[in-house]
Amino acid sequence: MGSLKRFSPLPGFGLAMGYTLVYLTLIVLIPLTAVGTRTLTMGWEAFWTAVSSPRVVASYQLSFGASLLAAGINVVFGLIFAWVLVRYRFPGKRLIDSLVDLPFALPTAVAGIALATIYSENGPVGKLLEPWGIEIAYTPKGVLLALVFIGLPFVVRTVQPVLADVEREVEEAAAGLGAARWQTFLRIILPHIAPALLTGFAMAFARAVGEYGSVIFIAGNVPMISEITPLLIITKLEQYDYPGATAVASVMLVFSFVLLLIINALQGWMQNRYTKGS
Repeated sequence: MGSLKRFSPLPGFGLAMGYTLVYLTLIVLIPLTAVGTRTLTMGWEAFWTAVSSPRVVASYQLSFGASLLAAGINVVFGLIFAWVLVRYRFPGKRLIDSLVDLPFALPTAVAGIALATIYSENGPVGKLLEPWGIEIAYTPKGVLLALVFIGLPFVVRTVQPVLADVEREVEEAAAGLGAARWQTFLRIILPHIAPALLTGFAMAFARAVGEYGSVIFIAGNVPMISEITPLLIITKLEQYDYPGATAVASVMLVFSFVLLLIINALQGWMQNRYTKGS
């Protein structure tokens, strides 16, 4: 009896793979290659001058530093949000669940203007913080706030289904054996959701590094203080400094790729360790 041919609702491997490669080349590889090619034509001295000026270095520190910190904050609070949405029933749960996706639907410019209005000195929240000497709008803190705002849904939506898949019987068995709550969380729940947390961290970080619209309205855009790298690239393009813009963009691309590679490698290692342990 001959083997049955496996049914697939999509075209065969050859056609699907060909379409995938063509699409990936047109959308991703060609633009990235153009950035690298334009950068290589500059020469090492001109390239180093463009990417190592104090203003550019300050923008790197703010963009990558704030993005990493914002992604870390979102991991903590995103886990709490996901935990509440999965483990508890309460009035208005569906509304809160829908509001988590608001940064996805809200135009980034609108988000930036709203945050700047709320946290400025005359804003409803800014007025409360001003007597304490805390300034959010038009400072690096404002950049961090905007990046936390746009990155939170990535962590919540990545962790939420994985957390819902955790078997409650295992937690109850651990509690029955005398395990404390923190032991149950660290030894049973956390290893299960750790790869999802790292995925959410990577997605939030990647979004934050390239964020522009929601940041420029609340950052203040002061060189050496609150100027992000994407804004600096736009500034160079407006000044027709295309080599300088591509040089800064290429450095940002390499840094982002290396950090994401490290995160993905750590995620794979933790996934394999959890699989072997179970």
